Amino acid sequence: MKKTILFFIFIFSTYITNAQCAMCKAVVENGGQEMAEGINSGITYLMAFPYILVALLGYVLYRYKKQYKN
Repeated sequence: MKKTILFFIFIFSTYITNAQCAMCKAVVENGGQEMAEGINSGITYLMAFPYILVALLGYVLYRYKKQYKN
């Protein structure tokens, strides 16, 4: 029961915040549309690699276990 109450407190007590660092926000506000698109592309590029590496590691482990299971 306590876990359920804590869960709902955490869910309903959140609010929208700005998640940009001060430097990124200043660059985007002073730059143009191209600057904002470049920063967004860079963030997406940096975000994708950890997921790709974890997926690759999972695939390698899957193949390794499948190969030595028989």
